[in-house]
Amino acid sequence: MEWNERVAVVTGAASGIGAATARVLAGRGAEVLGVDINEDGLAATTEAIAAAGGRFRAVVCDVSEQDAVRTAVSSFADTGGRVDIVVNAAANFLARGAEVTTEEWDSVLGVNLRGIGNVVQAALPYLRTTPGAAVVNIASISAHIAQRSRWTYNATKGAIVSLTRCMAMDLSEYGIRVNSVSPGWIWTPEVSKAADGDRERWEPVWGRYHLLRRLGEAEEVATAVAFLCSPDASFITGVDLPVDGGYLAMGPEGLGDSSSFAGSA
Repeated sequence: MEWNERVAVVTGAASGIGAATARVLAGRGAEVLGVDINEDGLAATTEAIAAAGGRFRAVVCDVSEQDAVRTAVSSFADTGGRVDIVVNAAANFLARGAEVTTEEWDSVLGVNLRGIGNVVQAALPYLRTTPGAAVVNIASISAHIAQRSRWTYNATKGAIVSLTRCMAMDLSEYGIRVNSVSPGWIWTPEVSKAADGDRERWEPVWGRYHLLRRLGEAEEVATAVAFLCSPDASFITGVDLPVDGGYLAMGPEGLGDSSSFAGSA
Protein backbone atom coordinates (compact mmCIF):
# COMPACT_ATOMS: atom_id res chain seq x y z
CA MET A 1 0.00 0.00 0.00
CA GLU A 2 1.26 3.44 -0.89
CA TRP A 3 1.67 6.06 1.82
CA ASN A 4 -0.84 8.33 0.07
CA GLU A 5 -3.53 5.73 0.73
CA ARG A 6 -2.81 5.63 4.45
CA VAL A 7 -4.69 7.34 7.25
CA ALA A 8 -2.96 7.99 10.59
CA VAL A 9 -3.96 9.23 14.03
CA VAL A 10 -1.11 10.86 15.94
CA THR A 11 -1.54 12.09 19.50
CA GLY A 12 0.73 14.68 21.07
CA ALA A 13 0.95 16.27 17.63
CA ALA A 14 1.41 19.82 18.89
CA SER A 15 5.11 19.51 19.67
CA GLY A 16 8.16 17.30 20.05
CA ILE A 17 8.08 13.71 18.85
CA GLY A 18 4.35 13.77 18.11
CA ALA A 19 4.65 16.82 15.87
CA ALA A 20 7.70 15.37 14.12
CA THR A 21 5.86 12.10 13.52
CA ALA A 22 2.88 13.94 12.06
CA ARG A 23 5.22 15.83 9.73
CA VAL A 24 7.07 12.69 8.63
CA LEU A 25 3.92 10.67 7.96
CA ALA A 26 2.23 13.54 6.13
CA GLY A 27 5.44 14.18 4.21
CA ARG A 28 5.31 10.62 2.92
CA GLY A 29 1.75 11.13 1.74
CA ALA A 30 -0.43 9.89 4.60
CA GLU A 31 -3.52 11.76 5.74
CA VAL A 32 -2.98 12.59 9.41
CA LEU A 33 -5.29 13.48 12.28
CA GLY A 34 -3.31 15.31 14.96
CA VAL A 35 -4.66 15.23 18.50
CA ASP A 36 -3.46 17.40 21.39
CA ILE A 37 -4.70 19.76 24.10
CA ASN A 38 -2.33 22.50 22.88
CA GLU A 39 -4.31 24.48 20.32
CA ASP A 40 -1.46 26.85 19.44
CA GLY A 41 0.95 23.98 18.94
CA LEU A 42 -1.51 22.17 16.70
CA ALA A 43 -1.86 25.33 14.64
CA ALA A 44 1.91 25.41 14.16
CA THR A 45 1.96 21.77 13.08
CA THR A 46 -0.93 22.42 10.71
CA GLU A 47 0.90 25.35 9.15
CA ALA A 48 4.15 23.39 8.73
CA ILE A 49 2.46 20.42 7.08
CA ALA A 50 0.30 22.59 4.84
CA ALA A 51 3.38 24.50 3.69
CA ALA A 52 4.94 21.20 2.66
CA GLY A 53 1.82 20.15 0.78
CA GLY A 54 0.70 17.51 3.28
CA ARG A 55 -2.74 16.51 4.50
CA PHE A 56 -3.39 17.20 8.18
CA ARG A 57 -6.44 17.79 10.32
CA ALA A 58 -6.13 18.97 13.92
CA VAL A 59 -8.49 18.38 16.80
CA VAL A 60 -8.09 19.72 20.33
CA CYS A 61 -8.77 16.78 22.61
CA ASP A 62 -7.64 15.41 25.97
CA VAL A 63 -6.72 11.77 25.38
CA SER A 64 -7.62 10.92 28.98
CA GLU A 65 -11.29 11.66 28.16
CA GLN A 66 -12.65 8.49 26.57
CA ASP A 67 -15.83 9.96 25.04
CA ALA A 68 -13.97 12.92 23.55
CA VAL A 69 -11.38 10.60 22.00
CA ARG A 70 -14.04 8.35 20.53
CA THR A 71 -15.82 11.33 18.99
CA ALA A 72 -12.60 12.80 17.56
CA VAL A 73 -11.44 9.54 15.98
CA SER A 74 -14.82 8.49 14.60
CA SER A 75 -15.58 11.91 13.09
CA PHE A 76 -12.24 11.75 11.29
CA ALA A 77 -12.26 8.09 10.29
CA ASP A 78 -15.88 7.94 9.16
CA THR A 79 -15.01 10.28 6.28
CA GLY A 80 -12.90 7.66 4.57
CA GLY A 81 -13.90 4.65 6.64
CA ARG A 82 -10.39 3.71 7.66
CA VAL A 83 -7.48 4.17 10.04
CA ASP A 84 -4.22 2.44 9.14
CA ILE A 85 -1.86 3.86 11.75
CA VAL A 86 -2.08 5.02 15.36
CA VAL A 87 0.87 6.70 17.05
CA ASN A 88 0.43 7.45 20.74
CA ALA A 89 2.90 10.23 21.50
CA ALA A 90 0.84 12.32 23.93
CA ALA A 91 2.63 12.49 27.29
CA ASN A 92 2.32 13.97 30.73
CA PHE A 93 5.90 14.69 31.82
CA LEU A 94 5.10 15.28 35.50
CA ALA A 95 7.89 13.71 37.57
CA ARG A 96 7.15 13.15 41.24
CA GLY A 97 8.63 10.88 43.87
CA ALA A 98 7.64 10.24 47.46
CA GLU A 99 5.70 13.52 47.62
CA VAL A 100 3.30 12.57 44.80
CA THR A 101 -0.39 13.25 45.38
CA THR A 102 -3.41 11.24 44.29
CA GLU A 103 -4.36 14.00 41.86
CA GLU A 104 -0.89 13.91 40.30
CA TRP A 105 -1.01 10.14 39.91
CA ASP A 106 -4.40 10.41 38.25
CA SER A 107 -3.14 13.10 35.88
CA VAL A 108 -0.10 11.12 34.70
CA LEU A 109 -1.90 7.80 34.48
CA GLY A 110 -4.79 9.44 32.63
CA VAL A 111 -2.62 10.62 29.76
CA ASN A 112 0.26 8.18 29.64
CA LEU A 113 -1.71 4.96 30.06
CA ARG A 114 -5.45 5.42 29.94
CA GLY A 115 -4.97 7.79 27.01
CA ILE A 116 -3.27 5.10 24.95
CA GLY A 117 -6.06 2.68 25.74
CA ASN A 118 -8.69 5.25 24.82
CA VAL A 119 -7.15 6.01 21.43
CA VAL A 120 -6.59 2.37 20.46
CA GLN A 121 -10.12 1.45 21.56
CA ALA A 122 -11.57 4.28 19.49
CA ALA A 123 -9.54 3.35 16.42
CA LEU A 124 -9.93 -0.43 16.71
CA PRO A 125 -13.15 -0.76 14.64
CA TYR A 126 -11.24 0.79 11.74
CA LEU A 127 -7.82 -0.78 12.36
CA ARG A 128 -9.14 -4.33 12.38
CA THR A 129 -10.64 -3.99 8.92
CA THR A 130 -7.50 -2.46 7.40
CA PRO A 131 -4.77 -4.82 6.12
CA GLY A 132 -1.35 -3.92 7.48
CA ALA A 133 -2.61 -1.71 10.31
CA ALA A 134 -0.07 -0.71 12.96
CA VAL A 135 0.08 0.97 16.36
CA VAL A 136 3.20 2.55 17.85
CA ASN A 137 3.32 3.74 21.46
CA ILE A 138 6.02 6.14 22.61
CA ALA A 139 7.71 4.82 25.74
CA SER A 140 11.13 6.03 26.94
CA ILE A 141 14.52 4.92 28.16
CA SER A 142 12.96 5.88 31.51
CA ALA A 143 10.86 2.71 31.17
CA HIS A 144 14.01 0.64 31.65
CA ILE A 145 16.04 2.39 34.35
CA ALA A 146 15.72 4.06 37.75
CA GLN A 147 15.86 7.86 38.00
CA ARG A 148 15.62 9.95 41.10
CA SER A 149 12.20 11.34 42.09
CA ARG A 150 10.46 10.03 38.98
CA TRP A 151 7.96 7.48 40.25
CA THR A 152 5.17 8.84 38.12
CA TYR A 153 6.84 9.27 34.76
CA ASN A 154 9.03 6.16 34.86
CA ALA A 155 6.27 3.92 36.17
CA THR A 156 3.92 4.91 33.38
CA LYS A 157 6.59 4.59 30.70
CA GLY A 158 7.46 1.12 31.97
CA ALA A 159 3.78 0.24 31.89
CA ILE A 160 3.58 1.40 28.26
CA VAL A 161 6.11 -1.28 27.29
CA SER A 162 4.01 -3.93 29.04
CA LEU A 163 0.76 -2.54 27.66
CA THR A 164 2.24 -2.66 24.15
CA ARG A 165 2.97 -6.37 24.47
CA CYS A 166 -0.54 -7.10 25.72
CA MET A 167 -2.07 -5.06 22.90
CA ALA A 168 0.14 -6.88 20.39
CA MET A 169 -1.20 -10.20 21.63
CA ASP A 170 -4.84 -9.18 21.68
CA LEU A 171 -4.81 -7.43 18.31
CA SER A 172 -2.74 -10.00 16.47
CA GLU A 173 -5.86 -11.92 15.49
CA TYR A 174 -6.79 -8.94 13.31
CA GLY A 175 -3.32 -8.69 11.80
CA ILE A 176 -2.64 -5.44 13.69
CA ARG A 177 0.97 -4.96 14.75
CA VAL A 178 1.69 -3.08 17.98
CA ASN A 179 5.16 -1.89 18.98
CA SER A 180 6.72 0.75 21.18
CA VAL A 181 9.70 3.06 20.83
CA SER A 182 11.95 4.13 23.70
CA PRO A 183 13.70 7.41 22.88
CA GLY A 184 16.78 8.56 24.72
CA TRP A 185 17.40 12.23 25.46
CA ILE A 186 15.81 14.00 22.50
CA TRP A 187 15.94 17.76 21.94
CA THR A 188 12.24 18.51 22.41
CA PRO A 189 10.46 21.41 24.13
CA GLU A 190 10.54 19.50 27.43
CA VAL A 191 14.31 18.98 27.26
CA SER A 192 14.78 22.56 26.10
CA LYS A 193 12.80 23.69 29.14
CA ALA A 194 15.12 21.72 31.43
CA ALA A 195 18.09 23.37 29.71
CA ASP A 196 16.58 26.87 29.84
CA GLY A 197 16.89 26.78 26.07
CA ASP A 198 20.70 26.57 26.24
CA ARG A 199 21.50 23.58 24.06
CA GLU A 200 25.12 24.63 23.54
CA ARG A 201 25.77 24.36 27.27
CA TRP A 202 23.88 21.16 28.01
CA GLU A 203 24.43 19.02 24.91
CA PRO A 204 28.01 18.10 25.94
CA VAL A 205 26.71 17.07 29.38
CA TRP A 206 23.61 15.11 28.40
CA GLY A 207 25.20 13.94 25.17
CA ARG A 208 27.63 11.79 27.17
CA TYR A 209 24.69 9.71 28.39
CA HIS A 210 24.71 8.21 24.86
CA LEU A 211 27.29 6.21 22.93
CA LEU A 212 26.86 8.66 20.05
CA ARG A 213 27.78 11.53 22.41
CA ARG A 214 24.88 13.77 21.44
CA LEU A 215 21.18 14.32 21.96
CA GLY A 216 18.75 12.95 19.42
CA GLU A 217 16.39 14.87 17.17
CA ALA A 218 12.63 14.39 17.20
CA GLU A 219 12.75 13.56 13.49
CA GLU A 220 15.10 10.65 14.19
CA VAL A 221 12.48 9.11 16.44
CA ALA A 222 9.73 9.91 13.94
CA THR A 223 11.48 8.08 11.12
CA ALA A 224 11.85 5.01 13.33
CA VAL A 225 8.14 5.21 14.09
CA ALA A 226 7.39 5.46 10.38
CA PHE A 227 9.47 2.33 9.78
CA LEU A 228 7.44 0.39 12.36
CA CYS A 229 4.25 1.58 10.66
CA SER A 230 5.44 0.52 7.23
CA PRO A 231 5.30 -2.80 5.31
CA ASP A 232 9.08 -3.00 5.86
CA ALA A 233 8.25 -3.95 9.47
CA SER A 234 5.53 -6.45 8.51
CA PHE A 235 6.87 -9.22 10.79
CA ILE A 236 7.68 -7.03 13.79
CA THR A 237 5.20 -6.83 16.65
CA GLY A 238 5.24 -6.80 20.44
CA VAL A 239 8.72 -5.27 20.70
CA ASP A 240 10.24 -2.10 22.12
CA LEU A 241 12.72 -0.35 19.83
CA PRO A 242 15.27 1.87 21.58
CA VAL A 243 15.99 5.02 19.57
CA ASP A 244 18.49 6.19 22.12
CA GLY A 245 21.93 6.70 20.59
CA GLY A 246 23.22 3.80 22.68
CA TYR A 247 21.93 5.05 26.05
CA LEU A 248 20.63 1.67 27.20
CA ALA A 249 23.77 -0.12 26.04
CA MET A 250 25.93 1.69 28.60
CA GLY A 251 26.50 0.62 32.17
CA PRO A 252 28.01 2.34 35.21
CA GLU A 253 31.34 2.80 33.41
CA GLY A 254 29.68 5.19 30.97
CA LEU A 255 31.80 5.75 27.88
CA GLY A 256 34.69 3.87 29.50
CA ASP A 257 37.04 6.84 29.72
CA SER A 258 38.29 5.83 33.16
CA SER A 259 37.73 2.08 33.12
CA SER A 260 40.72 0.80 31.15
CA PHE A 261 42.80 -1.98 32.71
CA ALA A 262 46.13 -3.62 32.12
CA GLY A 263 46.31 -5.38 28.79
CA SER A 264 43.49 -3.44 27.19
CA ALA A 265 44.10 -1.84 23.85
